[in-house]
Amino acid sequence: MKRLAGGLLIAAVTLALPAVLDDSSLAVYILLGLAAMVTVGVSLLMGYAGQVSLGQGAFYAIGAYTAALLALNGVPPLIGLIAAPVAAAAFALVIGTPLLRLRGHHLAFATLAMQLILLSLAGQLDVTGGDIGLQAIPQFGIGSFEAGSASAYAYLTWAGLALVMLVTHNVITSRPGRALRALATSETAAASAGIPVGRYKLVVFALSAAFAGLAGGIYCFYTGYVAPGSFPVLISIQYIVMAVVGGLGTIWGAVVGATAITLLVQGLDRVASLPGMPSYAPSVLSYAVYALVLILVVLFLPRGLLPTFTRARWRLFSGRRADLEYK
Repeated sequence: MKRLAGGLLIAAVTLALPAVLDDSSLAVYILLGLAAMVTVGVSLLMGYAGQVSLGQGAFYAIGAYTAALLALNGVPPLIGLIAAPVAAAAFALVIGTPLLRLRGHHLAFATLAMQLILLSLAGQLDVTGGDIGLQAIPQFGIGSFEAGSASAYAYLTWAGLALVMLVTHNVITSRPGRALRALATSETAAASAGIPVGRYKLVVFALSAAFAGLAGGIYCFYTGYVAPGSFPVLISIQYIVMAVVGGLGTIWGAVVGATAITLLVQGLDRVASLPGMPSYAPSVLSYAVYALVLILVVLFLPRGLLPTFTRARWRLFSGRRADLEYK
């Protein structure tokens, strides 16, 4: 009952915020939702399949370019948005077959190289607009409805996040989800129990890519412009930091981590824009703070913000109940 009430309260706040936020705050709100969408997939990939990917920005870019190219060629935006996660997942299935033979930092570097290669190709091909990118992307719409305001994209973004969280919840609580938990504990034990480890890892890899592709599709319609510079390497590192800070293997932890890091980045951008700050201050501050946050979380909150808070609350209330029973 408490979970239902909490969920309804969060839903009510989510739906009410676009009506009261100004345009600049709405932009942050939309980017936060898109980041949370990708981070849920990263948390699922790292928390259950035990795979570290530094290439989620590549799947984000694939979704954005797919939706943008289809929309610019007269395809209805809804079809483009549906095609975005499909294209990202298909690409993940193709490259995941050889890449997932790697483990640990080898896999991380391989996925990072994949993103660098993909962005390099996007900057050279005419079909993707080269370094200039794709401009004048049509607004998202369904039939006669057209999302022409930031609040409309805020609702679209958080509807997409709700869908991603629902799919992830159903996956985790299903029979394959139990197999994934065994896989996260020990690949050897899971394989000895008859679980197809390689196939499950590939499916989770593709599912996390689909989440990133969906976020990329929404992003391209919101900004109306995509280019290789829209998807820097730092963005993939940012998703990892969000997942770790929030709590790996948790759905709401990904949202908490995305919220904390997005707001932190916005604060750093304001500091970097102060008079007298050099032009490279935003990137330097971001890398430094990401490293510091990761170190602090690993040392003092190894489970992440949400699991640590939940555990502390449980201990607090269980202790109170024990005191009352004793009295």
